[in-house]
Amino acid sequence: MFSSFPREKERLYYPQPREYARRHQTEDKRMPVSLTNSKLIYDALKDCDIRLLSALPETWLVHLIRMADDDPEVILVRLAKEEEGVGVSAGAYFAGVKSVMLMQNHGFLASINGIVSFAHLYKIPLLMLISYRGSFGERDPWQTQGGNVTEPLLRALGIPYFFLDALDSVRKRIGQAQTLAESSLQPVALLLTRDLMWEE
Repeated sequence: MFSSFPREKERLYYPQPREYARRHQTEDKRMPVSLTNSKLIYDALKDCDIRLLSALPETWLVHLIRMADDDPEVILVRLAKEEEGVGVSAGAYFAGVKSVMLMQNHGFLASINGIVSFAHLYKIPLLMLISYRGSFGERDPWQTQGGNVTEPLLRALGIPYFFLDALDSVRKRIGQAQTLAESSLQPVALLLTRDLMWEE
């Protein structure tokens, strides 16, 4: 006899971030993303009083995301797609909370509609940290085309941007980018380069 109600609910299991990290600890040891440099970036964000980060999982951003997840002073918003981060940052701005969007440059490309039709139109200060994949030294063929168009698109959209490529300028550049985003009420991008993010 057919019943419209299931006899028992099937439970779906989603591993928590720390458990996921433990399961993939061996994989992480082979990943040459710099923990030290990621910590410097994270501390510089906190020095700017940033208390909300939005992100999707991304190799170059893995340490930054874990640091935010472990920090009781910071809210980490895990996105389903990068464009959602524009709305999250706008909501944070209206609530008086400083935020940053963490994304790969392909994620930036996927966010352009939200950036143009929301952040630009309504004058939302939007700090974006973008991992600059597809530039010199890129080993993954599927990243290369995104790297070719990242800077031309930033220029075409009138978004000020700067490269984070040296340890001694990270704190200063992040502070300057946050200040410009707030004073000009517009998106500002910092491109995280391979030289800064990787230990090879």
